[in-house]
Amino acid sequence: MKKALVTGSAGNIGRPLVKHLKSLKYEVVEVDIRPRFCDNNYVVDITKPVDLLQAFDFKPDYVFHLAAMVSRVTCEQSGSMCIDTNLTGTQNVIELTKKCGAKLINFSTSEVYGPNLSLMDETVEPTPNNRYGISKLLAEKLVEYEVSQHGLNAVSLRPFMIYDEYEQLGDHRSAMIRFAHNLSLGNPIEVHNNSERSWMHISDAVRAIEASAHVKGYYAINIGSPDVQPIRKLAEMICDYYNADHSLIRHNNLPSRMTLKKNPSLKRQEELLGFVPQVSLNEGVKLVCSKMRERMSNI
Repeated sequence: MKKALVTGSAGNIGRPLVKHLKSLKYEVVEVDIRPRFCDNNYVVDITKPVDLLQAFDFKPDYVFHLAAMVSRVTCEQSGSMCIDTNLTGTQNVIELTKKCGAKLINFSTSEVYGPNLSLMDETVEPTPNNRYGISKLLAEKLVEYEVSQHGLNAVSLRPFMIYDEYEQLGDHRSAMIRFAHNLSLGNPIEVHNNSERSWMHISDAVRAIEASAHVKGYYAINIGSPDVQPIRKLAEMICDYYNADHSLIRHNNLPSRMTLKKNPSLKRQEELLGFVPQVSLNEGVKLVCSKMRERMSNI
């Protein structure tokens, strides 16, 4: 039986990833800073390597490293915490992964690319424009160094806009879940003028993440959908699902340190992972809106 350790296992991507790995007959140990007392789960701050040791006693074959401080806004507000978690924490995970001879699947972000690329290709040197993107790019550099100098077996993933109908609610969450939540309540939403994104449903994302564990050699790999659409269109689709007036969509200019358009090159996703997303944006919006209506009715 394959053995996997998942850091950030209680997060919006970690939880469904653990479920997916178990469905594939992985034996899974979970690590997260949020308290949750159950079998094969450790409450750990990844910046504290001594606390991580007990989880690595499991001697995993694969380490899916999702634990991080995320969000452009949060990482700007708490710069020291961002660097400590995303760099020191990643270095701790790297060292323990090497010690047990496992493969590291390092979860990065599309924010590493910055705002200046019309096509976000893995072969182009990224130029991030916010602390979150910088911290994750530096974490990738740590992984690359350990691969080239110390024999670490690893891959880095750069996800583009993963969403889930069960995602936690809040102003810090992605546009998909915020739009669905607010419009279901008849509240206005904010759309940034001329912004574009691709959207990948969590059921596709976890398949791509697991597939990356079997890539030979080190690569940075974009994971996402080839269907890049204006954020305005997403907002209108959600409005139409709820029969909400389009006047609830408020248009504003892009805030500083954000990227207007994210257009991923997905050649490596197709060639190295053998992976093509299955859930269309239209199907995904229906899933999110339907579940949001159910969630709101139960409050």
